[in-house]
Order: sequence, then C-alpha cells, then structure tokens
Amino acid sequence: MTISNTTSGTNVHEIAEGIYRINTPVAFPDGSDFSYNQYLIVDDEPMLFHTGHRKMFSLVQEAVASILPLHQLRYIGFSHVEGDECGALNEWLAVAPQASPVCSQIAAMTSINDMADRPARPLADGELLLLGQHSVRWFNAPHLPHGWECGYLLEEKTRTLLCGDLFTQPGKGEAAVTESDILAPSEAFRRAMDYFSHAPNSSEILGRLAATQPQMLACMHGSAWQGDGASLLRALARSLAQAN
Repeated sequence: MTISNTTSGTNVHEIAEGIYRINTPVAFPDGSDFSYNQYLIVDDEPMLFHTGHRKMFSLVQEAVASILPLHQLRYIGFSHVEGDECGALNEWLAVAPQASPVCSQIAAMTSINDMADRPARPLADGELLLLGQHSVRWFNAPHLPHGWECGYLLEEKTRTLLCGDLFTQPGKGEAAVTESDILAPSEAFRRAMDYFSHAPNSSEILGRLAATQPQMLACMHGSAWQGDGASLLRALARSLAQAN
C-alpha cells in the first residue's frame, strides 16, 4: 500500500492485476468514519471508475498521478449520476484531454451529454469495452441500489466486479481487500440509511451479476472483497427479498 497524501490518508493499493483501489477515509461531524474509493485499471487505454466528489479531486488526482500520467487516461467511468460517482467528471476531462465519460445509455441521454464537457461513450447492456489486456463489460442495473441509469462493470480478466454502492460498509476501509464478512455490516448500514430503491426486480439483477462469477467485488465504500462473489451476491438478494 502507498500513502499518496499523508494529510488526508488517501492511499493506493493494487487489489488485482493492473487494478488499483484509491481510498480516502473521512470523518463526519457526528464522529462516524466513512470512506470513498475509486478504481484505476492500468492498460493501453486506462480507465478510472468513479471520479470522486469535485471537492476531493485534488486528492484523487494526486493518487492517480502516482501510478500513471493523467493525460494517459482514456475512460472515466461510473455507476450512476451522483456526486461521489461523477462529481469531478469535468475536472478529469480537463486533465485527461483524450478521455471520454463511460456510462449507461440512460445516463448519457438524461444527464451526461448535457453535464459533461465532452460527449459520453455510452455502453449498452452486455457491451464489452476493450482496454488492452483488460476488458470491461457493462451490466444495466436500474434502481439497484438507486438511479434509473445505474449499472456495473465486470473486468473479465481478473473477474473483478466494479460494484459501486453494493455492499457499502461504514468505517475507514483500512483493509484494501478482505475475505471477512461484508454482508452483515453493509446490510446493517443499508437498513439504517435506507438508500436502496426497493425495486421489484433486484433479485433478478443480482442473479444476473452472480452468473458472471466474480472473484473480487470492488466496493465504492469500504474494503474490496475477495472470494466467491456469486454466493455473496445471491446472499444479498435473499436479504433484500426478506426486507421487502
């Protein structure tokens, strides 16, 4: 692990071959701890997934620059339209002049082609985007956990699912990768915050994601998780079904 900013504690860790987790811990006024993660895929056409908040741009920029020159970025991806997902999108497009926003077709249509300084590279459900040695496939996941435009990317070489707000864990996310239980703390956090949309087809979408057999779940908040991702996704589906 590399600390890219000693003041904020922003740190970088390679969680899978060519895939780096950038983690920034934060403390809220009530004394609780949280974390924000971005994931950088280093390849011929590098991709950053999640931009971070606009006000966190300097921290994330510093971390990415510790791995590769910013101008080499070709894709800036995100799961859905929200501050921590794409708040710094235009800042990234400014420092990476050859990069394009990557999102769902719905996100491009409803928001990004208006908000972003360059047109989006929208991905259809199931579409594969080649980065070089790595490739990412887009899966539409409307309203899971929230946002009509929501979706996720599976990096097929390492079986890493960039799963956004699924399995959100409280705390600083000190462990870059864990094999410990993340379902219980993430479900407790979900019940307290109630940030899921309670969509009727959530179990179906989670089953489709499970069928991809991910071996790494790259969570946006907390630790990434290594293991039988299919089983964990199905366990989440059962927990959500009980809640509904």
